[in-house]
Amino acid sequence: MKKAIVLLSGGLDSATTLHMALDKGYDCRCLIFDYGQRHKKEIKHAVKIAKSAGCVHKVIKLPFSWGGSHLLDKEAPLPKRGIKNIGKKIPSTYVPSRNTIFLSVAASVAEATAAGAIFIGANAVDYSGYPDCRPGYFKAFETLLKRGTKRGTSGGHIRIITPLIGRTKGEIIKIGSRLKVPYHLTWSCYAGGKAACMRCDSCLLRKKGFDEAGIKDPLA
Repeated sequence: MKKAIVLLSGGLDSATTLHMALDKGYDCRCLIFDYGQRHKKEIKHAVKIAKSAGCVHKVIKLPFSWGGSHLLDKEAPLPKRGIKNIGKKIPSTYVPSRNTIFLSVAASVAEATAAGAIFIGANAVDYSGYPDCRPGYFKAFETLLKRGTKRGTSGGHIRIITPLIGRTKGEIIKIGSRLKVPYHLTWSCYAGGKAACMRCDSCLLRKKGFDEAGIKDPLA
């Protein structure tokens, strides 16, 4: 069976991506990062999602102790831009080079375990405007792996697969619903309280997606 590494954050995009990979017949190993984010709730949800899918998972502690993002500072205010302003500029929740670091770890695990693909639930349509969630970035990273790994220089390949990159949140949720993604196990809110704040970018994009899909959010 073909093997894949899946980056799993606990949100609806990464959960949908995991189930898309499983639907394509991949044997998936999930990587969950504890990088010093504002709350641990998303990590707990990611573990639940991996277990629900019957996938091997590993929580990797990789604290971004140097800061540089409001997602790493519990005292910093979260942006509340309103749905019309999301994606127009890079927000304060951008974590410097986060995907570059995560993909580098995933590439190492992939090469060590003979996995030929890395799945990541990045989206460049309904997203916060992060530069490391764009198609050109992932294409460049694939080239890097081809030139900078033993597998790549020996005629092999580690693909970076971004099945959601050009889809709206509504389209993503419709796909996930068909695949029976357990959206009740996902968590999107940046604030990490008992209930979603419904004001941060992530909450607003989630609501937009469920409204467009015509499906009730199980966490609403």
